[in-house]
Amino acid sequence: MGALPRAALALAALLGVSSAVLEVHVGTSSVFSVEGQQVVLPAWYTSRSQKKPYVTWLLDKEDADPFQILTYLDGVVKVEETELKPRVGFLYPVLTHNISLFINATRERDSGQYMCTVNVVDDATGTGKNVGVINLTVLVPPAAPACQLHGTPTVGANVTLSCTSAKGKPPPAYRWQRTAPTLQVFFPPAQDPARGTLKLTNLSMEMSGLYVCVAENRAGSAECSVALEVHSTSTKAVIAGAVLGSLGALATIVFFACQVVGYRRKKRDGQEEVANEIKEDAVAPKTPSWARSPASDTISKTSTLSSIAREKPYGAKPPSDTASILTATGSYRGPPPRGGGRTPNLSPPAVNGAPRHRQDPVAPPGSLPPSSLARAGAVPIMVPAQSRAGSLV
Repeated sequence: MGALPRAALALAALLGVSSAVLEVHVGTSSVFSVEGQQVVLPAWYTSRSQKKPYVTWLLDKEDADPFQILTYLDGVVKVEETELKPRVGFLYPVLTHNISLFINATRERDSGQYMCTVNVVDDATGTGKNVGVINLTVLVPPAAPACQLHGTPTVGANVTLSCTSAKGKPPPAYRWQRTAPTLQVFFPPAQDPARGTLKLTNLSMEMSGLYVCVAENRAGSAECSVALEVHSTSTKAVIAGAVLGSLGALATIVFFACQVVGYRRKKRDGQEEVANEIKEDAVAPKTPSWARSPASDTISKTSTLSSIAREKPYGAKPPSDTASILTATGSYRGPPPRGGGRTPNLSPPAVNGAPRHRQDPVAPPGSLPPSSLARAGAVPIMVPAQSRAGSLV
């Protein structure tokens, strides 16, 4: 860049043009750089004076007032305290009239309008001729984009592929393509280069494959991919049926388990309730089994019961004189005769002048009647009378 102003001066001398007026020149009005790279802002001045110039570089941003970043005064270079300090400087010695500026490791926030001003003590200048302006734009490559699939990739369905990059200056444009073995490039309206979407309609099994999205701008490019696998509707139905079947079987098992637990709990509660009732209630007296035997037609339900002992063996001791015999109707028949004689036959009293025939009580089924026992020589035994409830009278 130092040869450029010298060539201009030589050309002016050849043409006979006076260089008495101080003037600043710039190689271009706009400079672009990629973030992270070095950039040079080309500038030089013309003057007939041999004295040292006073050079100043300023930066004017949209969100701030202009501020100095670099100066040259009395042969001394001074870098101002800004975020550019460790990365900025003059590209050549100032006395060569080349006042180009360099910036290392550019950043996006370095973008702005750079102004160079030159003044010489004994050299006149025209209005605005001693100022040079260069616009710097730092470009940012797209960040790695994110690819997504929206929708269910089944036969006959529609899906949308999206691609977005979080960073890029200028905003990146997006381009979708299908890779090998089936190469395919998509165009609007199927894809939207600004939004990064690709719409695939009426899917078929042949549309399965790897789809790549490329995000690119003037600074660079980045890409991502989506593997599209189209499923048939039958496969989808089988999967759904298997899921529903599993859920149904699980629900059935849970239902029967609840039923078994409820039944066991109810049974346990019933047993505990019965046990509590048995402990609280008194035991009712049992009626003797012999009291439930069918009675004779002539014995009422409120009459006493008598037992007849078996026949006394021959030669046994006679019963006591104090023993008496109770009939079925409760009448006293007197003590038995001594010496083993037969019981005297007592006639019943007459009713209305006619004698009442005595009837032997009817024995319970399976036993001998009292008359047969008497003829056989059995000895009756006196038994206390009992009520129906089983208590002694």
